[in-house]
Amino acid sequence: MTKTILAATIATLMSAQVSAYTLHSEGGTELNLDIEAVFGVFTSKENYGLGAKTEGGGSDWQEGYIKYGFSGSHAYPSGASVYGGLNLVSSGTWGDGDAGGFTSGDESDTDLEDAYVGWRSGSLMSALGDDGLEFSFGRQNFSIGDGFLINGDALNLGDALNGGGYDFDRGGAYWLAARKAFDRTAIVRIGGAEGLRADLFWIESDNPAQAMTELAGINAEYVMPEGTFGVAYIEGLDVNEKYADPNVMALTHRDGQQTLSLRYQGNAGVENLFLSGEFVTQDQGDNTRKDGDAWYMEAGWTFADMPWSPSVNYRYATFDEGFDPLFFGFNRGYGTWFQGEVAANYAGPFNSDTDVHHIGVKANPTEMLTIGALFFDFNDTAGGSGALDGQELDLYAEWVVTPNLIISPLIGFYTPDNSSVNGGSQIGTDDTNVYGQVIAIVPF
Repeated sequence: MTKTILAATIATLMSAQVSAYTLHSEGGTELNLDIEAVFGVFTSKENYGLGAKTEGGGSDWQEGYIKYGFSGSHAYPSGASVYGGLNLVSSGTWGDGDAGGFTSGDESDTDLEDAYVGWRSGSLMSALGDDGLEFSFGRQNFSIGDGFLINGDALNLGDALNGGGYDFDRGGAYWLAARKAFDRTAIVRIGGAEGLRADLFWIESDNPAQAMTELAGINAEYVMPEGTFGVAYIEGLDVNEKYADPNVMALTHRDGQQTLSLRYQGNAGVENLFLSGEFVTQDQGDNTRKDGDAWYMEAGWTFADMPWSPSVNYRYATFDEGFDPLFFGFNRGYGTWFQGEVAANYAGPFNSDTDVHHIGVKANPTEMLTIGALFFDFNDTAGGSGALDGQELDLYAEWVVTPNLIISPLIGFYTPDNSSVNGGSQIGTDDTNVYGQVIAIVPF
C-alpha cells in the first residue's frame, strides 16, 4: 500500500464553495444558487478495529461531496417574509476507506439534502424583536449551542458495515459529513438577537447509524454581551427498533430517553477571556442502558497585545459510561466536538465513557493564516478498564492562500495505551500513529 505524503497532496486538492449566489433580486423577491463542494485527502499509518477493518497496515483514502440547488425568499411590505430551499448532495469515498473501517472506499450516492420552507415575522411583532417569531418545516439542519448535543444529522457511514439485512450507507464522505440535514423537522424560534429567546423543535432522523431517532424539545437562551446562558430539554420519542438493537448500534436506543442540559458561553465581561461550560444529565427511561451525566468546563485567554495574538485554552470533559452523545458535531473549530481527529473519528472513545483533558493553542501570523496545536488525554475509558485510553497531538493550519483558495492541513500523532491485543482499538500495535489530512476550499 502506497502511503500518501501530506506535502505532496496539497496541489491535488480541489474544492469549491458558493453560498447563496444571487440569481435574481427584485421587489423583495430573491432567488439564489447554492453550491457547496469539498474534497479531502487522508492518510493513516494505523487502522482501527471498531468498524469493519480487520487488518493493520494503514489506509489512504479520499472523500468529496458537492451540494447544489436553490434557495430564496420573498419579503412582504409588512416586513414579514417567507423563505425556502431545495438542494441535492452527491458524495463519495475512494481508496482504502477510512482508518476506522466505517467506509470501504467504494461509496457514491446522490440524494435529497435540503427541502424546507419557513416564515419570519420581520417587524410585525416588535415586542419579540426583529424576526422575533419564525416557523420552518422540512429537511434542514438544526443545532443547539455549540453542538455538544445536537449539531445536525452528520454521521455519514459508508457500506463497510452493511450486511445481515442492515444498510448504513449514506454515500461516503465520512469525515467531511456530506449529509447534515434532518429528514423531517418542525422548528419554532421565538425572540430576537439579544435577551430571552427560545427554540421549540421536533426532529426526525432518517440515518440508520442514529436508529432513525425522533426527538422533540425546547432550547431557551438568555443572550447578553457578556455571554449566553442556555437550558435545553430533549425527549426521545421513537427509534427504529431494528437499528436500535444494542448489539448493532449501542448508543441509539432512545425511545423514552430524557436529556436536560445547562450551559454558558461568553467572556463574563472580561475582554480576551473565553469561558464555556455545559452540564448534561440523561435519564434513559425504560431502556437497558444506564443513566448518564456529562459535563465540561473550558477557559481560555487571548494575548491580544502580543505578536500573532496567541490564545491558550484548557478544557476538562467527563462522560459517564451510560451517556449518549446524541447528534454532536463539528461546530466552533477543531476539537469541538470531535475531540482528537484520530480518537474522535476512528479510534474512540466517542464522547462517551471517558474523561478528557484538552489543551489548545492558536495564533494568527497574518490575517489570512491561523496555526494551532491541540493535545488530548483520554483516560478512565471503557468501563474503567482503560482499553481506549490514549493521548493525541494535532497540528493544523487554516490558510487563506488567495481569496479563491483556502487550505487546511492537519497532522496528528495518536498513541493508544493499549493495542487491540489488550482490548484497545488500534489493530495489532500500540505504536504512535501518524495521521494526516488536507481539506481545501475554493470560494467564488
